Amino acid sequence: MNTPSSESAQGYVSDPRNDAVWVYLNGTYVARAEARVSIFDSGFVLGDGVWEGLRLVRGHIISLEAHLDRLYEGARSIALDIGITRAGMTEAIEATLSRNAMTDSVHIRLMVTRGVKTTPNQDPRFVVGGATVVIVAEYKTPKPELRERGLALFTSTFRTSPPDVFDLRLNSHSRLNLIQALIQAINAGADEALMLDPHGFVASCNSTNFFIVRNGELWTSTGRYNFKGITQANVLAAWRADGRLAQERDFTLAEVYAADEAFVTGTLGGVTPITRVDGRTIGDGRPGPLTASASALYWDTVQRLASSFGGSAERDDTAVKN
Repeated sequence: MNTPSSESAQGYVSDPRNDAVWVYLNGTYVARAEARVSIFDSGFVLGDGVWEGLRLVRGHIISLEAHLDRLYEGARSIALDIGITRAGMTEAIEATLSRNAMTDSVHIRLMVTRGVKTTPNQDPRFVVGGATVVIVAEYKTPKPELRERGLALFTSTFRTSPPDVFDLRLNSHSRLNLIQALIQAINAGADEALMLDPHGFVASCNSTNFFIVRNGELWTSTGRYNFKGITQANVLAAWRADGRLAQERDFTLAEVYAADEAFVTGTLGGVTPITRVDGRTIGDGRPGPLTASASALYWDTVQRLASSFGGSAERDDTAVKN
């Protein structure tokens, strides 16, 4: 399926230390190779659960409270009792990092499902016991070549959905429509999928938030029909704090094709340039200066936050994606 030239927006540099990480599983730690959940688990059976991706930079977890807000709000919205307080979850994350002696360049996947069921069916009343909670922490440095060449996108025929159909602002384990969009993009020779909303306006990519640059302004979607990224919000806040203009608005593919620059945002790498969409060159076909400015402003914010927590974060100039 994958083409030789395609690259994932979630690509990272291979690190052998990940082979030996300890995984948090319902209050205990197990070796990565031995980490298991039941085939009757709600997450395995139906994707019934919520998750968060977090990043550790120089001893500081970026936007931890915002991620926990989204996790617990999402769990409440689907009547899922996580069974751990916010303080307890924070302790579990920090303990997982400590167990693995991790202090920097780490991506954390926090996963919660409704738990084990007596039988594989849809009804949550068949759950026995509590929620399943897993924390996987891995060393992940985004590939520097992503920043250097940028990514190519393909506009998928799969649309994002309104909240009354499937609320993409929930970080649900159910991601099949986004995966279908990505498969379509890969088969078209692109790196990632760009997705439109039900009205034909640009919504997001399959795993990242999408921005264009036009006349010095940043444009990104309203979020009515797609996930609202925490990194997206941080990039917008940093850009506006620098006195620059940014809009959350509807815009079309025609406006994307004519954009000066484009990029995506996400937890793993912050800002990643986009240089082609649907075979069309964006700008001059190279990562642009305002994309670099957005990245710099974001990482300067991360640096200040880390410093306020006693860290000494330096801008991660190799970090270019979600």
